[in-house]
Amino acid sequence: MSGIFEILATGEQSFRFRLKADDGTVVAVSPKFPDIAALVAGIHAVRENAATGFVVDHRSLGAQ
Repeated sequence: MSGIFEILATGEQSFRFRLKADDGTVVAVSPKFPDIAALVAGIHAVRENAATGFVVDHRSLGAQ
């Protein structure tokens, strides 16, 4: 199972990416990047950090 990074041009000489799950569900949308090199660096950062990221639950224990 792997996601798909889609590169999108915003029409303003900037770019963003969308991360989609295998079933087509959009999982994340990036902010705008000024060029492709910055966008690729953003994709690499997501790949590296998502694999090692912690899950932090900010729900109140009494609000169940």
